[in-house]
Amino acid sequence: MKIRVYYEDTDTGGVVYHSNYLNFCERARSEAFFVKGLTPILSSGHFVARKLEASYIASAKLGDELSITTELLEMRAASFRLLQTIYKGEKKIFELTITLAYITFEARPQKIDDEVKKLILSLFKS
Repeated sequence: MKIRVYYEDTDTGGVVYHSNYLNFCERARSEAFFVKGLTPILSSGHFVARKLEASYIASAKLGDELSITTELLEMRAASFRLLQTIYKGEKKIFELTITLAYITFEARPQKIDDEVKKLILSLFKS
């Protein structure tokens, strides 16, 4: 997925504010659902961030075009782990490893059923 850095994404110096890299990754995960005519909110539940580790490698600035890749690292019974990488041109500038838990609408963890597993595998191929 490609994204442009807008003024609202930056600090007063025109550099992307640190938390916006997480927003960019969230948009890329959501977009994977949207391109298939779906949303991340499924009929049986939805996903929440359980754990993340972020590495800030270089800065992006106002007007930069960034690309975000998403790769499935691990599928577990009630969660899965993704690696998301942000590039400016060919240069890696940010990396996020995130674990997403599958929960009911009552906020209880639940096992990912086979249908949802197939969906996740189709969206985020390793």
